[in-house]
Amino acid sequence: DTFRETAPDILIIEAFPFGRRQMRFELLPLLDAAAAATPRPLIATSVRDILQERTKPGRNEESAALVARYFDRVLVHGDPRFVRIEETFPLAGGFAEKIVYTGLVSAPRPAPSPERFDIVVSAGGGAAGRDLVAAAVDASRLLDPALSWCLVTGPNLAQAEFDAALARAPGNLSVHRFRRDFGALLAAAGLSVSQAGYNTVCDVLQAGCRSVLVPFASGGETEQTVRAERLAARGLAHVVPEEGLTGAVLAKAIEGALAGAPPATADLRLDGARQTASLLQNLAQRRR
Repeated sequence: DTFRETAPDILIIEAFPFGRRQMRFELLPLLDAAAAATPRPLIATSVRDILQERTKPGRNEESAALVARYFDRVLVHGDPRFVRIEETFPLAGGFAEKIVYTGLVSAPRPAPSPERFDIVVSAGGGAAGRDLVAAAVDASRLLDPALSWCLVTGPNLAQAEFDAALARAPGNLSVHRFRRDFGALLAAAGLSVSQAGYNTVCDVLQAGCRSVLVPFASGGETEQTVRAERLAARGLAHVVPEEGLTGAVLAKAIEGALAGAPPATADLRLDGARQTASLLQNLAQRRR
């Protein structure tokens, strides 16, 4: 109904058909309505640069068939010099003419915060950050007490685990649920410790600070591990596996990162939002 009322020039669907499969019940009728509309809108799917590995037989083939049937463009929000979509979706060659790389979608680099910390630890949304939070508190108690720490647990960390981190934090570690100035904190920080989610990594790349990544890998997740390993290969991060993570292991990685050379320059496109808008505007004008 919303599609018919709006009559858009462009329809963009996030992740589907490479993800969001549980929403097929409403997305497929939407795509059918868009394909039958007069005039027909430009139909695009918007995906991150690294796709989750599919283990169920036939899923990749199903996704490729839906791209062929409905979509005019596959907007890959990444830089092909970093990773190409066919590296995590082997059938991408079948729709190569529809693929457009926009660059990574990152917020602009903020001015550094006047509040400076040597180490900023972040656990994303926090729902899967329990082990990282606990290890960070332990590491802060093992390393030089002169180092200043900021731990951002994420709003979804269980209250009991947040309270435990707060209770065990030494005097040089401040603990927060959320910081609106997170990007500015990173821009002023000596080192970032985080998982390897898309948005956090973009923030770290914009900040240009040293980085230790602990990619989330539970439940067969592969996206963050691929991202972290690619960054490490380019000299942009140190990687600590999630399995076996302890305060001592994290402390050792932090010491190594602080003692090592500054990260290499991130020669990657980070203006994906502007590039996406420009691309879509040009495509829509050509269709008119």
